[in-house]
Amino acid sequence: MKRKLILSVAAGAILATAGMSYGAGFRINEQGAKAMGMANAFTAQADDPSALYFNPAGISFLKGAQVNLGSLLIAVPETEFSGLTPLSNGATVQEKAKRDLFVAPTVYATYSFENLPLTLGLGINSIYPLAKSWDASSNFRNQVTNISIKPINFQPTVSYRFDDLNLAVAAGVDVTYAQVSLQNAIYTPSLAGPAEFGDLGVDGTATDVGFNLGVLWKPRKDLSFGAAYRSKITLHISGDANFIATQPTGYALVQSIAPAPFTPGRFTSPASTTITLPQSANLGVAWKPIEKLTLELDAEWTGWSCFDKLQINFNSAQFSALNNNPIPKNWKDAWAYKFGAQYAATPIVDLRAGYAYDTSPVPDSTLGAELPDSDRHNVSVGIGLHNSFGAIDLAYMWVHFIDRTVNNMDLATLRGENGTFKSDAHLFGANVTIKF
Repeated sequence: MKRKLILSVAAGAILATAGMSYGAGFRINEQGAKAMGMANAFTAQADDPSALYFNPAGISFLKGAQVNLGSLLIAVPETEFSGLTPLSNGATVQEKAKRDLFVAPTVYATYSFENLPLTLGLGINSIYPLAKSWDASSNFRNQVTNISIKPINFQPTVSYRFDDLNLAVAAGVDVTYAQVSLQNAIYTPSLAGPAEFGDLGVDGTATDVGFNLGVLWKPRKDLSFGAAYRSKITLHISGDANFIATQPTGYALVQSIAPAPFTPGRFTSPASTTITLPQSANLGVAWKPIEKLTLELDAEWTGWSCFDKLQINFNSAQFSALNNNPIPKNWKDAWAYKFGAQYAATPIVDLRAGYAYDTSPVPDSTLGAELPDSDRHNVSVGIGLHNSFGAIDLAYMWVHFIDRTVNNMDLATLRGENGTFKSDAHLFGANVTIKF
C-alpha cells in the first residue's frame, strides 16, 4: 500500500508534465511581428505571409512569391509566490521562479499563381512552446523544478480567391511534433511530514495531425471581415520515466519494485498518455476610417474544456497498479478580445499599437506551480519598414498576469498551494519579409 502511494505521487508529477504540453496561457499567438504590434488583432487584415497562422485566406491577396523569416524572444514569466505549500510545514514562504529566455522561430512562404486565383503556402512555427524552472530547493520541488516544451508545427496550405466577390477561402493541414521534458523531486506523505525519496525525470515525444480553415472578405476598400478555425489535435505522447533514489527510503523503494539485476537506486518505465490540443476560432473586422489608419477588433474562442483529465499508462509490470488513475483538470473554454491599430506615418513607415485581454481556462481547484496561469492584460507596440522589395517588422509586448490567489493545497497528495501567484512576461518579435 505504501509503495502504491509513493508511485501515485510520482505518477501525478508525470501527468502534470504531460498537461503542460499545451499549457493554457502559454499557447503562443505571437507568430508574426506585424500582428504582434497590434496585439495579434490580425484576422481581418492578414496581409503578410504570417497570415498562414492568423487567417490563411489572407495569402490569396499577396502578390508573387514571398518569404517571411522571424523570431520571437520570450522572457519567461517572472512568477512570484507567497503562501503555503505542502512542503512549507505550515509556514508562509516566498518563492520566485528562475528567469529564462525562450526563442520561437517562424518561417512562412507563399506563392500566388499569376494567371490563377490560387495561392500556395507553407508555415513552420511553434504554437505551444514553454519553459519554467523553480530552484531545486524551492517549496515547489515536489511538483516541478524544470519543465520545457519544444514543439514545431508544419502547415501546408492552399487558398482560392473569388475575384468577383473579393472573397478568399483557405484550408491547410497542421502537423505538430512536440518534445516534453520534466524534472522534479518525489515526496510522499508520512506522520512525520513529507518524506523525500528521489528525483524524477520524464521525456516524451508525439507527432499528430489537425487542420485549419480561413475566410477573408473585402466588400469595400476600407472594410474587411475575417474568420479562421484551427482544429483540435490529439497528441499520443510516449516516452520514459526515470527515477533515481537520493535517500535510504528511496533505495528501499527501488529495491522493492525493481530488484537485482536492475541498477541499484534507479528504475525506469515506458510511459504514454493522450492529450488533446484544443480547437479555436477567430472572428475579426478591420476598418480604415481614413486612408492612413487601420483599426481592427478580434474575438478568439479556445475550446479548453477538452482538457478535463489526465491519465497515464505505464507499460511495465512494476507500474501496472498505477494505470486507470485519472487526475481531474476540469479546464473551461476561454475567450480573448483584441484591439489593434496601424498608422502609416510615411509611405515606408508604419506605427502600430494594440491591447488584448485573455481569460484563463485553469480553475482554482487545479492551478499549480507548473502552470500558474491567470487572466491577463497584453499591451503591445510595433513598427514596420517596407518597400516594393520587402519589409522589416519589430514588436514588443508586455503581458501582465492578474494576481491569482488559490486555496487548493492537498496534504494527502502533496499538491496545490494556498497563496498568491504574481507574474509578468516580456516578448520581443522581429520578422523580415522578402518579395520575389
